[in-house]
Amino acid sequence: MKKLTSLFVAMIAAALLSGCQALLSQGPELRGTGDLGLIIERATGSVLVIDHSGREVLGRVEGLGDLSHASVVYSRDARYGYVFGRDGGLTKVDLLTRSIVNRVIQSGNSIGGAISQDGRYVAVSNYEPGGVNVFDSDTLEPVLTLPATYVNDIGEPDQSKTVGLVDAPGNQFVFSLFDAGEIWTVDMITTPPEVARFDAGKEPYDALITPDGRYYIAGLFGEDGLSMMDLWHPGKGVRTILPDYGKGEQRLPVYKMPHLEGWAIADGYAFVPAVGRHEVLVANMDDWTMEQRIPVQGQPVFVMASPDNRQIWVSFAHPKNNVVQVIDSQTREIIRTLEPGKSVLHMEFTPRGEEVWVSSRDSNRITVYSTRTLEEVATLSAQKPSGIFFTSRAHELGL
Repeated sequence: MKKLTSLFVAMIAAALLSGCQALLSQGPELRGTGDLGLIIERATGSVLVIDHSGREVLGRVEGLGDLSHASVVYSRDARYGYVFGRDGGLTKVDLLTRSIVNRVIQSGNSIGGAISQDGRYVAVSNYEPGGVNVFDSDTLEPVLTLPATYVNDIGEPDQSKTVGLVDAPGNQFVFSLFDAGEIWTVDMITTPPEVARFDAGKEPYDALITPDGRYYIAGLFGEDGLSMMDLWHPGKGVRTILPDYGKGEQRLPVYKMPHLEGWAIADGYAFVPAVGRHEVLVANMDDWTMEQRIPVQGQPVFVMASPDNRQIWVSFAHPKNNVVQVIDSQTREIIRTLEPGKSVLHMEFTPRGEEVWVSSRDSNRITVYSTRTLEEVATLSAQKPSGIFFTSRAHELGL
């Protein structure tokens, strides 16, 4: 009798184990997310889930709408990516199941977003109708609407396009108003969230926050220079840095607005793309004065430092956008000119900086370079790829 009972128990245990294994096999792969990422396929409304350790594509997620200008932020656990699409779509993607968790259309035309310091809120910056909308990161339920209203040049109330939205320490969001020439901060800890407005320069088009979260800097399209706000001392307001850097010079046509999000800081200096010029500007961060202008082969779009700050990688606007140039941050000389493919759109360093991934839209590929040798080490196929976003961004400010 005891033998029969033991046999029965063993059979039940085996059945339960088999059932659990079957359930596990149907669930998400048991793995970490630290070496995963998403690559935007802009023409097909899809994203690739990639593993940058294995340099491989794990899968494709479709149905994300218009991704002609798209960006991604990540949840604190780096499992979920929040994709901001051009059509106003906010899509939550599960990197492990490679599926859409939720998707909302929150405006007519959006231009990126941010996730709060505590990971509870996702904010979206909008061109149409303007303003910023904030959502619960778990459910994507709306939390706050900020219309970004101002009085226009003819004295009438209007709503501004918003740009340069970043997360900041103290669980804040910071963004710029293109039409109003203002910078706003939003404190998500207070109830209701407290909004503060500051005058900035003319037509801020994009912005960045320094890695320590202290300085918020907006590039200006309507005038030379940049607007800078010290978030440690917001009462001091906004001041202009690098003023009149193009004074007396003929402007070139601007083929693509530079992006400041991936800006470079190295050895106490900031490397910034110059609007409408074939230059990378070098600013001394002690007093924010112009230190040097580095001539480059075209109009820079992204100016990005490697994680060790030894190299500055520069991509360019049309028509010279098939090239990436690498600058030595100490000598400030161009040490290599690379040709990853047609229409280079974005670059992303692996978290510790041993490699950089470069998207080439019109070559339908991603090219991976060693930052030590500056040689190509791999290529991956993609459909009209643009932005590359690794999950390491989950643990960095302003990304």
